[in-house]
Amino acid sequence: MKNTSGMMGGLYRLCDWFMRFSVGNILWVVFNIPIVFILFNILYVEQKGVQFFLLVPLIILLPLLFFPATTAMFASARDWVIKDESTSLKQYWRYYKENYIKSLMGGLVLTAVWTIWAVDFYYFSKDNAILMGIFLFLGMVLFVFSINFFTVISHYRLNLLTALKKTLLITIGSPVLFLTILISSSILLYISLNVFWFLLPFFTGALIAYLSFSAFYRYYLKVISA
Repeated sequence: MKNTSGMMGGLYRLCDWFMRFSVGNILWVVFNIPIVFILFNILYVEQKGVQFFLLVPLIILLPLLFFPATTAMFASARDWVIKDESTSLKQYWRYYKENYIKSLMGGLVLTAVWTIWAVDFYYFSKDNAILMGIFLFLGMVLFVFSINFFTVISHYRLNLLTALKKTLLITIGSPVLFLTILISSSILLYISLNVFWFLLPFFTGALIAYLSFSAFYRYYLKVISA
């Protein structure tokens, strides 16, 4: 990066980070175009039968497309945090290919778990406040676990089972990290879904990846220096 200072240096840094987030997020969206198309149809189709029919290809495509693309985005975020490097299509594609099989296999596991959670939440928590609270808590744990999974497989060279175990330890081992990821990601998603929709295609995913990996990396440095 150029050695600039003062107002121009600050402007350069701002533009550089703007490009990192936007390029990383746009690549992530492009690699998930079939999923985006299905989600739009689910949102705008009113018939429940059609919505249920569309859920089948969505569930199939999540491990095939969403998990590898998201892992590549988290690997790019790792470069932003550790190496202070920007993202390019070539670099993103390299991360996508390198981690595809592991992301796919992890995606199969997590998609199955999320599907079971969603079905149980839909059928068992409608008329029971206690069950609803339990399932909401489990959903939050699963949400943070999923984000940590992307972080782990983008940072470590581990087989899938070891990566899942390490993800679980990280998820339950640091309440501060857990709350940081949960709160920051929830706020970003809420703002993106309810206030500024333009953030979704350009910034939301990349910002979540960057903030989550940054929080994890601070935790990681603290652990290895202890």
